[in-house]
Amino acid sequence: MIIPKESKLTAEQLSEVKGIVEEYGCKLQTIVGHHRTIYAVLGEERKTIMVNRILGLDFIDRFDAVDSPFKLMDIHSELSYHKLKIGSVTVGEEPLIIAGHCTVDPKNPNLFIETAHAVKEAGASALRGGVWKPRTMPYSFQGEDSSIEIILEAREQTGLPIDTEVMDDHQLKVALNAKVDILQVGARNALNYSLLRKIGETTQESGTAVLLKRSIGMGPINEFIAAAEYIVAAGNADVMLCPRGTQPTIDGYRNYPDESITPILKERTWAPVIVDPSHSVGRAHYVPSAAMAAMSYGADGIVVETHINPKVGIGDDPKQAIRPDDLKQLISGINEIWEIRKNYRAQKIAVG
Repeated sequence: MIIPKESKLTAEQLSEVKGIVEEYGCKLQTIVGHHRTIYAVLGEERKTIMVNRILGLDFIDRFDAVDSPFKLMDIHSELSYHKLKIGSVTVGEEPLIIAGHCTVDPKNPNLFIETAHAVKEAGASALRGGVWKPRTMPYSFQGEDSSIEIILEAREQTGLPIDTEVMDDHQLKVALNAKVDILQVGARNALNYSLLRKIGETTQESGTAVLLKRSIGMGPINEFIAAAEYIVAAGNADVMLCPRGTQPTIDGYRNYPDESITPILKERTWAPVIVDPSHSVGRAHYVPSAAMAAMSYGADGIVVETHINPKVGIGDDPKQAIRPDDLKQLISGINEIWEIRKNYRAQKIAVG
């Protein structure tokens, strides 16, 4: 990983570094960070002559070789200084609460607009809404392109950033043309490496964040981190990791709740962790407890299905969406846990 002395390389400097790297069969990937642009060497970065030649350039500060399978996601990489801002929230400095419908109903757009205003009033910092939805059966409602206009209208009226899931190139193009703030990669596509790479490539300088959910059947935690590495290695470091429950299920819940992996993720990587309690437990009356547990484990926020009238919602909303009043109470509890965590960390630092 190459770190320049200035905030970024000039076009002439970049061309010179790229020429050296390519001589040794490697590729140079530009990653725009919060404070400075860094340049990842993709390939065998420990070639001594290549490293020495790069270090000999007077505009290079240092060349960091990360001893980890995750050259970019690793907690010790230069990207550990990277900051992600969603709307008014700097993620990690205050809780990020993403709330809204599982599925946007194109036949009843006012439901989504009203929910958007209600979740903002409750204290949410971003708005979720499924324009397109993966379905187990091909006959179920899959969403419609036209619904993108509904979430854009909600953003216009509330000022909240918007989060929606994409599953293919077409949906990605529509979402990027609409300047969606957060692209969500769902559990079914969490290991779709070609899609992850394409998202990283097409969003590397757009300011678009990516919420990467954990695959339903994902095994080792490192596999989850490796999936995020695909996005970052393609150029976009604005990635958030989202535990959302795995298979096999636990009796009574939709999935097996996995918010407990949060401390492990934070030990291994710098990426913010945003937990989805709605898909994890799958029942509205369990969601607040699961959300509070996630925050106690150290999550940076939650993405929670919320609807002003879940009974008339579509998709998963009737069974697992909470109401805005419940969201408001939940956010109050989350803020209390956040303060407890801050005080606990401060005490540990004071004790040494």
